[in-house]
Amino acid sequence: MADWPYRWVRWPDFRLPASTEDAVDALREAHTRAASERVEIACGGGIGRTGTALGVLAVMSGVPADTAVEWVRTNYHPRAVETRRQRAWIATVASSLS
Repeated sequence: MADWPYRWVRWPDFRLPASTEDAVDALREAHTRAASERVEIACGGGIGRTGTALGVLAVMSGVPADTAVEWVRTNYHPRAVETRRQRAWIATVASSLS
């Protein structure tokens, strides 16, 4: 594994995290740490799960929830957030962050 601190979130390809609570907690930690250090978000393909995580991080950073997927696709990858369920998950998580 990596020679730096990391956190693994169980999140099957093309699906949602096994635990929303664990995933949101990890994303909150990443968001906080990113203020003072380099943080990486990654998955096997770098598009679906990574894009979904970036969508939640975008909302945490002030991007309106209804434009988070568009923001990630414009600023990261045009096919980011691959499934309807992933898009819906971003909206659900965003509503719980308020």
